[in-house]
Amino acid sequence: MTMSYENILYDKKDGIATITFNRPKVLNALNRKTVEELQSALLDARDDAAVRVVILTGAGEKAFVAGADIGELAQQTPVGGKEFSLFGQSVFHLLETMGKPSICAINGFALGGGCELALSCSIRIASKTARLGQPEVKLGILPGYGGSQRLTRLCGKGMAHELCLTGEMISAEEALRIGLVNHIYEPAELLPAAEERGTSVVIGGAFNSGLLADPRPGVTYNYAAAPQELLSRALRLKAIADRHGTTLRAAALAFCAAHPAVASVLVGARSAAEVRDCAEQFAAEVPAAFWQELREEGLLPADAPVPAEEAR
Repeated sequence: MTMSYENILYDKKDGIATITFNRPKVLNALNRKTVEELQSALLDARDDAAVRVVILTGAGEKAFVAGADIGELAQQTPVGGKEFSLFGQSVFHLLETMGKPSICAINGFALGGGCELALSCSIRIASKTARLGQPEVKLGILPGYGGSQRLTRLCGKGMAHELCLTGEMISAEEALRIGLVNHIYEPAELLPAAEERGTSVVIGGAFNSGLLADPRPGVTYNYAAAPQELLSRALRLKAIADRHGTTLRAAALAFCAAHPAVASVLVGARSAAEVRDCAEQFAAEVPAAFWQELREEGLLPADAPVPAEEAR
């Protein structure tokens, strides 16, 4: 599902909401309109039960968010500047406290408000070409969206002082060293890595939702197995689905027989009965070759009932 905005792109698919800042001509700078649209998208993601995780990234190859819109900033009065700062703080606080994890895919410059936005996310990953910093001091101002507090908590007081008082940019490698980002990737690998982590979060939600306590009747599964083992299986499932042109939503039906809890999370259902209902709706999307490969890979028991086969 895609919603229309002027300065951001907002898409929801397979439990992941993706927000892309889309002002590449100004390095995705944050003006008021952009922050308002960000707030709207975050509220939608928060209130949509099907959304399990949010990914934030920037359009183009140069920037995630290069900071505030200098043209708009230059026209601010002291009173207007304070009001906009408080508004931005409230939106970043919403991102931080919305109750759903967020992944920031930093694909270029993340400066000023862009760095503060990244700091508000649960997980930060970066392109090897990314540059991060809090350069506000060079304009005679301070970080206005909570950067000094979040940077201190994440990287320590001394490092926060250095970045905020010097205004210097740091490389992705240095950001990784000081704990500002979790991982770094080649530019082409960044968004796929974010999506893979998003899928991991969606699947991991099964272990915190209580669904594991109510397996489908007649199914034997060792629920004491480590969550990582089930996650590994689900990611293999997704890879097979991609090869057969099958959506993750439809592919999740393959887990209905052996792994009802995970399947119910992926298809947006909350019980075994709802999983079966979803299976009937989406059976036509799954080709026979897909089921065959699942069985060959050991992801589906040979005698497990297959909705698509039952429907044929």
